[in-house]
Amino acid sequence: MKLTWMGTAAFGIESKDLRILFDPFLELAGGETPIAEDAFLPYDTIFVTHCHFDHLLEAQELLAEGGGSTTLFATKQCCRTLESFLGDQSNVVQIRPGRTYDLYNEAHADEGHAHPSAGEPGHVRIRVLRGRHIDFQLRHLTDTMRPGRVLRYAGNLPFLLWANRTFREAGEIVAYDIHAEGREILLLGSLALDAQETYPEGVDVLILPYQGNNDLVQRAREVLKRIRPRSVVLSHFDNFPPMSRNVDLGPFSKMMRDEFPKIRVIRPSACKAMHL
Repeated sequence: MKLTWMGTAAFGIESKDLRILFDPFLELAGGETPIAEDAFLPYDTIFVTHCHFDHLLEAQELLAEGGGSTTLFATKQCCRTLESFLGDQSNVVQIRPGRTYDLYNEAHADEGHAHPSAGEPGHVRIRVLRGRHIDFQLRHLTDTMRPGRVLRYAGNLPFLLWANRTFREAGEIVAYDIHAEGREILLLGSLALDAQETYPEGVDVLILPYQGNNDLVQRAREVLKRIRPRSVVLSHFDNFPPMSRNVDLGPFSKMMRDEFPKIRVIRPSACKAMHL
């Protein structure tokens, strides 16, 4: 199985001939992780954690351009937002916490071959869990959007103003508990957990978005104490200026060394596959 970070919160999972994409987003001008526009094309199954533009915008474009071959799994709020973009939503699956989806290559099964069973290559099982978004802080916003950065990246402002008005989370955010080839991956949509949800503990990989306010180390500590993963793969630490910035990972690394020395930390390189 391959796990590939593709910038911001976007990840691809490949198991045999099955390819699943999560939260696709192309970096804005001035960002440090520019991704080619065709990077997402090999994926025809897309899961979205919530409705913010840096999770849903690219997904709806891929769905519109997919010619009926792309399927999008998204929350009710995402589906409502997509109504203004898509005339046909027959390939949109509305998800909710508690649902489980077993995915395999249907074309392969149609050729007369039995589809793989759970745990075998080519089969991925995804359970939807309640999530929560990290609390935004005014202090973080003012620290990030300093006048110099705003002027430098002023060309991005019209899009950001439109996107933030159009793509609203509305309190709906999910996490995905992913099982494939004997591995368990917990993918969070933001750096927070729902107090009422039961999350798996001791997962093989925790995909941890590291962005959103000025207390990231404490927010990460809270998540790690609850999940106790074997390894952490960071995401969302890059930027789309001037609204976000590249995150200094030094304090996080120190916290991991001091408090969670047995947990392996991976800062992925964009579009470089990790073999699990």
